[in-house]
Amino acid sequence: MKLSRARRQSTIGTPFLTHITLDEQRVEPGTFPFTMPVLSSGLDLTMTTPVTFFVGENGSGKSTLLEALAWKTGFGSHGGNRDHRFPEDDEGKALGLALKLAWRQKVRDGFFLRAETFFNFASYLEGVGSTFRAYGGQSLNRQSHGEAFLSVFSNRFEDGLYLLDEPEAALSPQRQLAFLGILHALTSAGSAQFIIATHSPILMAFPGATIFSFDGDTLEQVAYRDTEHYRITRDFLDAPERFLRHLLEPEGEV
Repeated sequence: MKLSRARRQSTIGTPFLTHITLDEQRVEPGTFPFTMPVLSSGLDLTMTTPVTFFVGENGSGKSTLLEALAWKTGFGSHGGNRDHRFPEDDEGKALGLALKLAWRQKVRDGFFLRAETFFNFASYLEGVGSTFRAYGGQSLNRQSHGEAFLSVFSNRFEDGLYLLDEPEAALSPQRQLAFLGILHALTSAGSAQFIIATHSPILMAFPGATIFSFDGDTLEQVAYRDTEHYRITRDFLDAPERFLRHLLEPEGEV
């Protein structure tokens, strides 16, 4: 769905998808993913900004929730838009069936990017004879991983809902900064909403973004400088030798 300039101006800073909860009748107690600590008290997630970050330790559930959200909104499990479906498209289904979504305005356009299956998605495009016109005109598998990611971000992203699972995986720090510029351009136009699972303190520094931490029994909104990612990165860069001495010295040495 393309938004007119007037419509975009009137929706700056307002997300399309506003609320995610659980339908308790579809929850399967004692089975994964409902056994994840972050779902132990249910789910009640409100989004008020066009960029939302999911952060937390490996295994905390942020990617699992993002995959379920992708399934619920009609994206393929390997990534892509709503036209890209795969036979094994089961990931996210159990939790996806139990999600209840509330919208300010439903949108059809968008994209799901999963760093770990990006090669599968790019190979799928090759297999169906894509011209890659929507991705800059060059095969994604003939570019470096980082270049291919930026080709998608720069050429494919426009209007709609974008679900990104660890987009920093292929991006150098400089390319992460370039991606922040793309986020700013799209969200300033009021035409796009991003929900991003990330470990990158560079990405989560995006001004005005909402950050939800998965490190606990409930989802909690946290300030950027209170995230573990920011604090550990800051402390390491301030005194790397102190961290390395603690990690690398043989036990018992002083």
